[in-house]
Amino acid sequence: MPVEGVRRPAWAEISRSALAHNVDALRGVIGPTRLCAVVKANGYGHGAPLAARAALDGGADALAVAIVDEGIELRGAGISEPILLLAEIPAETIPDALSHSLTLTVGSLAGARAAVAAAERLGGLHRVHLKVDTGMHRMGVVPEEVGPAVAILTASRHVDLEGIFTHFSVADGPSEGDRAFTATQIEVFTRVVDELRAAGACPRVVHAANSAGALGYPGSRFDMVRVGLALYGYLPDAWLGRALAAAGTALEPALTLRAQVVAIHRVRAGERPSYGRRRALTRDATIATVPFGYADGYPRRLFEAGAEVLIQGRRYPLAGTVTMDQILVDCGDDPVEVGDDVVLLGTQGEETVSADEWARRAATISWEILCGIGARVPRVVVD
Repeated sequence: MPVEGVRRPAWAEISRSALAHNVDALRGVIGPTRLCAVVKANGYGHGAPLAARAALDGGADALAVAIVDEGIELRGAGISEPILLLAEIPAETIPDALSHSLTLTVGSLAGARAAVAAAERLGGLHRVHLKVDTGMHRMGVVPEEVGPAVAILTASRHVDLEGIFTHFSVADGPSEGDRAFTATQIEVFTRVVDELRAAGACPRVVHAANSAGALGYPGSRFDMVRVGLALYGYLPDAWLGRALAAAGTALEPALTLRAQVVAIHRVRAGERPSYGRRRALTRDATIATVPFGYADGYPRRLFEAGAEVLIQGRRYPLAGTVTMDQILVDCGDDPVEVGDDVVLLGTQGEETVSADEWARRAATISWEILCGIGARVPRVVVD
């Protein structure tokens, strides 16, 4: 297991109340539709058991993860609510999933047969959801294979075909093309569901919407939505905030990255701090060392991109290349001391550095920023 750095002054603060607020805010938009909290990838970097429990306490109905081990971790933390595996898993791992009461996803005819075989060997009754590929082309049966897959799964008395779902590829996109493609995905999936209902074979839980779908496409909410990024306080794209604003609410980021200054040096103009000696100081400056680096999830490219941290409520730029365990901050002539609080992500005073800001500077997405926070960074609940 990764070692947490509990003996160094760098940590992530997780707001349980923010997670619960986000569930409530999303419920204000989606209405009575069930809400499945996606807590894969260590709860998007927030700590999976912590995020899962906070979401459930806030009113989420179910959880979703990506891999069997994530589900087993949650069961080990005492969580008994439904946990959906979002992807089809290798046949040899199905017994482990079923023995921990994880809900399988089936995304192929071979996967359907493997799920039935494992369920019959184990006995009992096991929940399964069927995934339909409506255009993402990553996993799922094509619409023409839905009937055969349903027939395979429902032929076994040990399989409870509880759900059917699809996944959107550009529901967050603001362009006309993105909206048209998402509308097509909804249309294809709705046709599949209608055909199953007409045949009396439709599973009882129908779901399609991710965070973007839940906020931007009311017709995609069906019986349940799967909320990932929005649960943690971020929008997949700014335009999706309109639905929340109309409901008189907004999301709250649940994570703050904090550290403390561990060393200060007065460095002369012309010196080039850190590896590679990438940039010369234009004037004498106080350089603060902060114990957080790329091994902890601070992207190395942020130096060249002009990233800043917060100390005493003010923004300060990096003074040199991000290293594995530390960053150097150019504090100019301001009085900065060892032990001063540093906010890398979050709010201090009237200033805020968000995961969206990091993502823009690093030419990536907020999902990657949050999920990239290292395992050795302790997660501390603050409320």
